[in-house]
Amino acid sequence: MKSSAKHDRSDVQKAVDRFLRILSQRNASKHTLKAYATDLDKFAGHVGQVSWRGIDHLTIRGFLSQLYDQGLDKTSVARALAAVRSLYRWLAQEGVVEQNPAALVSTPKLSKKLPRVPTIEEMNSVLDGDMPEVAAFAERDRLMFELLYGCGIRNSEMVGINVHDIRRSDDVILIRGKGKKERYVPFGEAVKAAVATYLPVRQGILSEKKRNTSVLLINLRGGGMTTRSVGRIIKKIAVAKGLSPEVHPHTLRHAFGTHMLEEGADLRAIQEMLGHERLSTTQRYTHLSMKHVLQVFDRTHPRAK
Repeated sequence: MKSSAKHDRSDVQKAVDRFLRILSQRNASKHTLKAYATDLDKFAGHVGQVSWRGIDHLTIRGFLSQLYDQGLDKTSVARALAAVRSLYRWLAQEGVVEQNPAALVSTPKLSKKLPRVPTIEEMNSVLDGDMPEVAAFAERDRLMFELLYGCGIRNSEMVGINVHDIRRSDDVILIRGKGKKERYVPFGEAVKAAVATYLPVRQGILSEKKRNTSVLLINLRGGGMTTRSVGRIIKKIAVAKGLSPEVHPHTLRHAFGTHMLEEGADLRAIQEMLGHERLSTTQRYTHLSMKHVLQVFDRTHPRAK
């Protein structure tokens, strides 16, 4: 009976099985594998014994409609469509199909949910005063907060900073961003003070552990920091200071851009500091608050005066 059931599996189901095995061999994450398996099994069930030649963009639209009927939201349906597109790209590489009908199906428009950004007052409450008791390395942890919020850099960029990248005489830091692109980011007095407090403590740890490294941020053993450990520390301190448990390093980068915009900074200057290639990315990233819009209106429109 088992062999008969296996024999009855459709060409689509067999291809899905092979595709998932390939993804597993390429060390795809467990989360990705589970999501793809769920979505593609539903797709295979929808098309049944239909051949690849018999599947067109209308078939795939019908599949998405079925998902909506099952109560799935737009995000889940968009994920399923992405899984089908990935399957077809692989099939094309294998020479099984010549065209990708999923490419003709529009992705469901998702509502752009902007993350809740801490207010300027909330950020000041975190950075003013001492670090909480949960901060195992207070001098370093304060510097991490000041760099993420004060310079708007990414977590990955911050852990890659070397001591000699900080040009204290010019008040700028050399940042290596995505695609190994370099940019200089300015910093203020708060970052300068945090660096001055941290460096002697850092040197003391390296001397005690008999280690030598050019990396700016180190742990208590003298090794470099990982983005994961930074995220864990930022969240722990943020919660201890009364912020949301959803705060992570990128939240502070977003707060940097948002608060700069609210205080009247030029959007292109923010783009440069954030290291965005396109202004449109900055426009999505730093949402215009109603407070800022009203201030600009009151200040500039002749009929508002």
